[in-house]
Amino acid sequence: MTSRSYWTAVWCGFLVLAIGLGVRQSFGIFLKPVSAELNVGRELFSFGTALSMLLMGAVAPFSGRLCDRFGSAPTIAGGAILYVLGMVVTATMHDGFMLILGNVLVGVGLSAASFGPVLGVILRVAPPAKQALAVGLCSAGGSFGQFFIVPLAAVLQNAFGGWRPTMWALTAIAVLMIMLAAGLNDSREIAAGRKASGGRQSAGSALSEAFGQRSYILLVVGYFVCGFHVAFVGGHLPAYISDKGIGLSLFGFALSPAELGGWAIGMVGLFNIVGTILWSTLGGRYKRKNLLSLLYLLRSAVFLGFVLAPLSAASVLIFAGSLGFLWLGTVPLTTSLVGFIFGPVHLTMLNGIVFFGHQVGSFFGGWGGGKLYDLQGNYDTMWWIAIGLGIVSALLHWPIVEERIVRPPAAVPQPA
Repeated sequence: MTSRSYWTAVWCGFLVLAIGLGVRQSFGIFLKPVSAELNVGRELFSFGTALSMLLMGAVAPFSGRLCDRFGSAPTIAGGAILYVLGMVVTATMHDGFMLILGNVLVGVGLSAASFGPVLGVILRVAPPAKQALAVGLCSAGGSFGQFFIVPLAAVLQNAFGGWRPTMWALTAIAVLMIMLAAGLNDSREIAAGRKASGGRQSAGSALSEAFGQRSYILLVVGYFVCGFHVAFVGGHLPAYISDKGIGLSLFGFALSPAELGGWAIGMVGLFNIVGTILWSTLGGRYKRKNLLSLLYLLRSAVFLGFVLAPLSAASVLIFAGSLGFLWLGTVPLTTSLVGFIFGPVHLTMLNGIVFFGHQVGSFFGGWGGGKLYDLQGNYDTMWWIAIGLGIVSALLHWPIVEERIVRPPAAVPQPA
């Protein structure tokens, strides 16, 4: 692939992730008003968003298989269409069933229009010397969307005086993903990779090979913690700040507690633009599994500092900025590590399974936050669980063996 078309894929992928993940992360803004309008507890809304994340992960290996088999562009476009349909259902919902249905469609759609398929394209089309930078820049799209779209949703909801017009505005933005998928065409690279490997490894043998490696299982289990952290903070930090009544007033500029929650999530995204590129670049120089251990330890330290410090607007913003540097740095490190160990042929499918571990964590982080809040009236236990899980994940990543799988060469036909 030429340099020009390679950069086309990077920036189209950047925008797909920015829109898909940015809109999805904004759902935390709607937790309180939707729960109040539908007259349900926070658990139902939290369960809906958590189920969406779980399905996003459960379907990811199948979406990855479609990408590996038929190409990423049509698969990502199909996922984007389902995503938009889910947004339409959510914008028009009037009961708990529609809330769940909308989240189901969004989750299944994101399985094909998120990190696994998009970064799979980049790892295939980018020159080896440029892969770390390319994956980092593309991954930062999710952070940019979080920085731009989540605060935008908070501002629009305040301006419109309701959540439905805001949801329709986000739906219109999501339509762009369908068109952007055209720039993520990796069919030639898939065919070349299959030819280079002799076409001899089936999907089944690739799965057997992967699950025969302890390192792969550790990646799947360790990624659970990343999902738990992201879903809990993204889904519940705005409500947590609103519950505590923490607003911001500085030099005549004022933010309500609800708006500060949106801006806090946006700040996480802003700082993660730098963080994602930094961690990805470091992954080109140092062992990725060691960097992942360090990253999870630092997350636990940031959570601990936030829990112990007096809660204020300043502590919220410091927490958001610090966590931002660590937010999605796991994604390029984990995705590229799978590609490094197992090669490009079944990359998206294998990454889809690792991502399923992430989304199981997202389910428990998102739903568990709502469940424990309804039981206890606060999020205190969830913060301590997040701290402990970060330490566990750091320990799980340390023994991973970061070496390429060596397979026997393909048999060469002998002349008769």
